[in-house]
Amino acid sequence: MPDTSEPRWLDAEQQRDWRAFLSGVTRINEHLELALRPFGLDLAEYEILVQLSEAERRSLRMSDLAHSARQSRSRLTHTVARMESKGLVTRRACPSDRRGVIATMTEHGWSLLVRAAPTHVQSVREILVDRVDPEDFAALGRLMRAVIDGPEPALVG
Repeated sequence: MPDTSEPRWLDAEQQRDWRAFLSGVTRINEHLELALRPFGLDLAEYEILVQLSEAERRSLRMSDLAHSARQSRSRLTHTVARMESKGLVTRRACPSDRRGVIATMTEHGWSLLVRAAPTHVQSVREILVDRVDPEDFAALGRLMRAVIDGPEPALVG
């Protein structure tokens, strides 16, 4: 039976802050994408390279990489295939589980990450970190960790 109770509408201040959040995230992502463009990378590819760079032997199972890079398995598969065609990663069967696939960063991928990282971190500083009070930035981190660490909300409808 459908829930017919009245939704808990956002008040005017909550609505203003929510819309500012959405617009801000869009602006941040556009800025970061633009900064990575000269390197032939998009933000999703950059995040995959970062995750692989921090992994042992610069390799991860695709399922683990999807989780750590915050991408669906389907989207990750397409992105990694594109990156493989650029020579940034390779894929191979997992030796302990024939169904699993391991993604590994190539030397070319490592070299590109090393070149792109200073520009990326500068763009993060420009669009966010250096624009806000350090206490507000720390509060943002707490807020996002609460979202990440909280239980999965029930889907509406």
